[in-house]
Amino acid sequence: MDFVAIVMGSKSDYKVMDECVEILKKFDVSYEVVIASAHRSPNRTKEYVKQAEEKGAKVFIAAAGMAAHLAGAVSAMTTKPVIGVPLKGGALDGLDSLLSTVQMPSGVPVATVALGKAGAINSAYLAMQILALSNAELEGKLKEDRVMKAKNVELDSADIEVIL
Repeated sequence: MDFVAIVMGSKSDYKVMDECVEILKKFDVSYEVVIASAHRSPNRTKEYVKQAEEKGAKVFIAAAGMAAHLAGAVSAMTTKPVIGVPLKGGALDGLDSLLSTVQMPSGVPVATVALGKAGAINSAYLAMQILALSNAELEGKLKEDRVMKAKNVELDSADIEVIL
């Protein structure tokens, strides 16, 4: 079974990553959620990535704050796409997370999305776009979602438009 594997560095990260989970649920995309830290539980992280691949994970989403090495650690262990979600926190309020997630050495890529809630949501959409490369039904759902988003912009504008 194809699914998205969501890995978080700590339980507090779920407050933000729940946004990702809700999007995947909305599109009926299978997922797993685990806590595994690159620093505090590297063996757990390694074992989870291996097990998730064996079960059919096609995309990994890794969310972490502060030093935020989780996405890079996951990427080092798999050739599947890895999406990093930097989370706010610490003395630098997320800048350290962003830089730790986006600055990867060549050959160990991590697709990095925005900090926080927007990143959590976009990580779900990016994972689904990757899955949709081989899933026409999911591709159709994503296209319909885009059409609805465009219609919502028009409806929002109609509520306040003033055109001369």
